[in-house]
Amino acid sequence: MAPDRRRALVRRPGPRLAEGLVTHLRRQPVDVVLARRQWDGYVAALHAAGWETIEVPPADDCPDAVFVEDTMVVYADVAVIARSGAPRRRAETAEAEAAVVAAGYRALHLTDAATLDGGDVLKVGSTVYVGSTERTNAAAAEQLADLLGPLGANVVPVPVTKVLHLKSAVTALPDGRVIGYPPLVDDESAFADFLAVPEEAGAHVVLLGPDRDGAEQLLMAAGAPRTAERFTELGHRPVLVDISEFEKLEGCVTCLSVRLRGA
Repeated sequence: MAPDRRRALVRRPGPRLAEGLVTHLRRQPVDVVLARRQWDGYVAALHAAGWETIEVPPADDCPDAVFVEDTMVVYADVAVIARSGAPRRRAETAEAEAAVVAAGYRALHLTDAATLDGGDVLKVGSTVYVGSTERTNAAAAEQLADLLGPLGANVVPVPVTKVLHLKSAVTALPDGRVIGYPPLVDDESAFADFLAVPEEAGAHVVLLGPDRDGAEQLLMAAGAPRTAERFTELGHRPVLVDISEFEKLEGCVTCLSVRLRGA
C-alpha cells in the first residue's frame, strides 16, 4: 500500500437505522431518508478531500451497521476485527473483514474473553488509547497490546463512563493534541497533551490530510461552529458535514468510516 494513498471503508445506512442502540442519550425519532442524504454528503466530503471510498455491502438487518468504524481497529498493515460488547452488533463484522482484507490488510482476531468496539480506540502516533466502556473491556486492551505491540504500538487503557465510546469524548489533531469537551472527559490527565473545545460535537474530527495550500483538513460536524472557528485560527481547515440524524444515535464523524492509509 502506497503511504500517500487515502482510502476509507464506508457502509450506507439501512432501513432499520432508527432502531439503532442508544445508551447515554434519550431516544429521538430518526429521519432515515434525511440520514441517507447526510451519509451521501459525508462520503462526498471524503471524495472532495482526495479520499477513495470502499463500500462495505449493506447489512440491512443490523440497525447500527452504518457505524462501520466499530467493526475493527487498523494499525500498520493489520486490522484487528472487533467483538462488540453489544452482542447484536457482532453480525456486522464479517463483510467488513472481507472488505479490509481485500484492501490489503491482515485480519487478526480477539479471543472470546475480549469485547471491543472500534470507536473505543484512538490512535495518536504510536500510542493507542483504549477506552474502558460498556462495549470494550480490559481483556480487549490486553489483547490489543499483544497483537499491536510487535508493530510498535503502545496501548494505554483510558476510563470512559460519561459517553458511549472513547471517541465520543476525544479525538486528536494532526499535531497529536487530544481534543475533548471537558464535561464528557473522565480524566484529561490521561492524555499527554489535552486541548479543551467549547462544544461536544467539536471533540470529534477525522484527519483528512493537507489541502492544496498545506492546511490540514479536519472533517467535523456542522453543529460545532465555535470549535470550527477555533481550529481555523490554529491554521486548520474545517470541513463541515451535517450528521444530525446519526448524532441522535450517539454517532459522530469518526464512526461513519474506517480510514485506511498506507502502511
